[in-house]
Amino acid sequence: MLRRIASHIRTVIVLLTLFAAGGRAVHASETACDTIRHKSTYWIKQLIDNGFMIHDTTICYPAFPRFALNVYNWGDRTFNSYDTDYVVGTGMNWKLQGKTYGWMESQTMLFPKNSRISMHSDLFMDAGAYISFMAVSIGYMWNMDKLFDRDTKRHTFMFDFTCSRFSINYSKVSSEGGMILTHFGGYNDNHDFRYKFDDISVNSVNLDAYYFFNHRRYSHAAAYSYSKYQLKSAGTAIVGLNYNDQDFRMDFSKLPPDMLEYLPLEDPNYTFHHYDIAALGGYGHNWVLKPRRWLVNLTAMGAIGYKRTFQDATYGRRNLLANNYKISSSLVYNHRKLFASAQAKFNGYLFFNSSFTHFSTFSSLTLTVGMRF
Repeated sequence: MLRRIASHIRTVIVLLTLFAAGGRAVHASETACDTIRHKSTYWIKQLIDNGFMIHDTTICYPAFPRFALNVYNWGDRTFNSYDTDYVVGTGMNWKLQGKTYGWMESQTMLFPKNSRISMHSDLFMDAGAYISFMAVSIGYMWNMDKLFDRDTKRHTFMFDFTCSRFSINYSKVSSEGGMILTHFGGYNDNHDFRYKFDDISVNSVNLDAYYFFNHRRYSHAAAYSYSKYQLKSAGTAIVGLNYNDQDFRMDFSKLPPDMLEYLPLEDPNYTFHHYDIAALGGYGHNWVLKPRRWLVNLTAMGAIGYKRTFQDATYGRRNLLANNYKISSSLVYNHRKLFASAQAKFNGYLFFNSSFTHFSTFSSLTLTVGMRF
């Protein structure tokens, strides 16, 4: 009897000791963390030593970094989970990428009696390198036009965030000059030609946010961010919102007189300044080619909604129908830690009234080589 009572007392003492320690005695790593708790930056050294494997259970996170990691894990489970028969992670947090980025703009105005004004920009080229850790990237792109002594006044800024459920894309593009007129009313017997046209400025801001319905089996990130592997072919319907703000200013008054007489516009100074708010919808599909190293994506979307022109536009304030288009494609090759891709994107913006139709486009091609680690 006394032996049984002594056994119960020992059990109670052990339980009370564990309770007083908050249960941490069962985790050797947490006990080790208690001994170095005064070293507030030790967890940073641990991350560096293990290659920033943030889920390593031996890392002694302080309270706030631990909270931030828990929030991240919740977001990852909620917004970045997949059916693993179709999509899996790469198992690596880092990416090193080299990129070349080329883009071109075009403007087309269609008038009655088969008359039109057509122009397109030079092919602008940038090249650079990026290093990425999970969703954070840092890098730099060089203006390659300077190598060919082309003094172009242009600026591009782009931001993309993609998870399993949705994607957010922001771009801001501005340029001055650099256009080539290829058709101008009935000039040159209504045949195409090439004429350098620099009296033009283009400023465009675009914001898209869209949702993937089949987000469990389709990965947009596998085709455009290289952070996932698509194992089986899958597609998805897409729905979202589009905001676009554009400001085009063209001054045709300095053209040669023999060209200017064919101008279809009433005023040689043309300004088209507007913003759009539109519903966006479409479809995207990933094709996995055997062996599973190759991935092909095609995504097409259309937007329809409300267009509002500003007072400084040639035709003043107007409430119009917004009608925009977006097409993107990607070809990705994966070989162990290495990958290479080619991405082509096309954005089209349509404006029409009783006098003419204005169609503006922005096209880009991105070539990427990189490695994961």
